[in-house]
Amino acid sequence: MTKRVAFWIFFLGTVSSTVIFLWLTWDTHRQVVALSHADQLSDDVVAGKRVFEKYNCNDCHTILGFGGYYAPDLTKVVQRVGEEGVRYRIRSPEAAFAKSVRKMPNVHATESEIDSLVAFFRWVGNIENGDWPPQDSGQGLSRGEARMVATQGVSPGAAVFKTKGCMNCHSLQGAGGTFGPALDAVGGRKSLDEIRQYIRDPKSVNPQALMPPQSGLSDREIEDVARFLSGLK
Repeated sequence: MTKRVAFWIFFLGTVSSTVIFLWLTWDTHRQVVALSHADQLSDDVVAGKRVFEKYNCNDCHTILGFGGYYAPDLTKVVQRVGEEGVRYRIRSPEAAFAKSVRKMPNVHATESEIDSLVAFFRWVGNIENGDWPPQDSGQGLSRGEARMVATQGVSPGAAVFKTKGCMNCHSLQGAGGTFGPALDAVGGRKSLDEIRQYIRDPKSVNPQALMPPQSGLSDREIEDVARFLSGLK
C-alpha cells in the first residue's frame, strides 16, 4: 500500500465517520421532544425533579445512567416496584431496607413532595431511551443471570428473581424486602398458571394488589420465575 492510498483511506474514513456522527447527533436532537414525551412534562413532573435535587437523591442513585452507584438505578423504578412501592420506600426507608446492609436515610418528605417525585419517576420511566442504562430486557439470559447460574448453581428463574429486583419487595428465607409478602411457600398456595398470570398482571388476579405488572420481563423470564416460585412449597 502506498502512502497516497493510505492517506485517502484515512481521509475518506475520517470524513465519512464525521458525517455519520453529525447526522446521528442531529437526528437524536430532532427526536428528543418525541422520545422524551416532552408534552407530558407537567408541573408535577417539574416539581418532582426539584424535590429529587433538593434531597440530593443523585448522590446515591443513578437515573438515566447518571449519579451515584451506592443504591439502585431509578430510571424504571415505577415500573419495577410500582407507585405505592416508591411511596413506601420514601416514607419508611427504615422498614423498607431493614434487612439491607445499605441504608436509605429518611428525608421526611411531605406527601406533596412524594406525589411529585412519583410523577417525575413515572415520566422518566416512559422516556424512550433505548433501554439505557441496560435493563437486561433481552430474550436470553443476561450476563448477570448467566453468571449466577454458572457460579452459584441456581436455576435461571432464581437468577432472574435476584437480578430483576424482585427481592426489593419480596423476601425468601428471611432475606429481601418487606413491602410485598414473603414467597417461601408461594408454590403451595398458587399454581404455576396463577403465579405466571400474577407476574404479568397482578390486578387481574387480585384487584387490591399493589404490585405493578412486570412489563419489563420477557416471556422467557416470566416463565422461568413462575416455575422457580411454583417449586417453593
